[in-house]
Amino acid sequence: MPAQKNSPLDFSLLSLVLILILFGLIMIYSASAIWAEQHLGQSFYFLKRQLFWAVFGIGAMGLISRFNYNQYREKIMPIFAITVIGLLWALLGHKVGGARRWIKIGPLGIEPSEFAKLSCVIILAYYLDKKRSRLRSPVAGLLIPAVLLSPIIFLISKEPDLGTPVLIFTVSLGLLFTAGVKLRHILAALSLSIPVIAYELIRFPYRRARMLNFLSPFHDAKNTGYQLAQSLIAVGRGGIFGQGLGASNIKLMYLPTPHTDFIFPVLCEELGLIGAAGLILLFVFFAIRGTQIAKNAPNLFGSLLAAGITWLVSLQAFFNMAMSVGLLPTKGIPIPFVSFGGSSLLASLIEVGILLNISRQKKAA
Repeated sequence: MPAQKNSPLDFSLLSLVLILILFGLIMIYSASAIWAEQHLGQSFYFLKRQLFWAVFGIGAMGLISRFNYNQYREKIMPIFAITVIGLLWALLGHKVGGARRWIKIGPLGIEPSEFAKLSCVIILAYYLDKKRSRLRSPVAGLLIPAVLLSPIIFLISKEPDLGTPVLIFTVSLGLLFTAGVKLRHILAALSLSIPVIAYELIRFPYRRARMLNFLSPFHDAKNTGYQLAQSLIAVGRGGIFGQGLGASNIKLMYLPTPHTDFIFPVLCEELGLIGAAGLILLFVFFAIRGTQIAKNAPNLFGSLLAAGITWLVSLQAFFNMAMSVGLLPTKGIPIPFVSFGGSSLLASLIEVGILLNISRQKKAA
């Protein structure tokens, strides 16, 4: 491997992420203050918790940004083992909201699947880099990557969670294509995934209901289609300029927890099309900067790792916003840096820390 030297810190990426976090803190307080006051007696409850994770996450991001990303290749087995153990631990825990996704550590709750997404990217980037000369064959280019990631995806699906496996699968296909896997093999994997997703939709009645609501949002607006219907009403009510910060109606007990997965409709109602477009542009800039980092990385592993992280963050934001306006079926996927959630914020900042480190690594002249 060519000798490398460090470049200055990527302040454009860092500034972009800090703006997103600040945006999120403002919207979390706006969306949660009334609910928190009525149910918990503390209007700042969720803001303080998110601020704690933001400070902790920024510190973690700083440490990770100083850790040479090439060393992750030497730690693939521990990364895989810790990921599987964490997911198994969560499955053995108590249900929260009908799912087993959390590990309780004292007063804190950790969601292992948020970190499992990054683990999948690291594992796949390592494999594709190591086997780059053999990826044109269906076994090395498709079957083995599927076997490597299947245990993690399977455990996440058992929580149950369909949105995260779909996100991992989508990012994985992008990495396979970038690494040089034949397009027909990727299309074959995509085709094989359709009956699996169909089975998962059939297996759980609430998933079937979500699909039907996606096809006809106001067909059952008082029951199974309630969340999506209220979300669409809020987005429409916001208009171009919005009702003003703090003036959303959807957060007034129309949705149970508008500061989490449905924070985007609150933003649209309060800040309008202009505010929504501003948030979308921030993620577009993130995707552009992440792509530049991937393109300029000194080796294939760094390129794939940067590309995978960029797609994880960008696609997750897109999935959430598309879900909120009825372009995709509703899934429990938060907006990175913006939705309330300590595990999501910490995982996203760790991912940015890796991006910052990759951006600093340059080939020696």
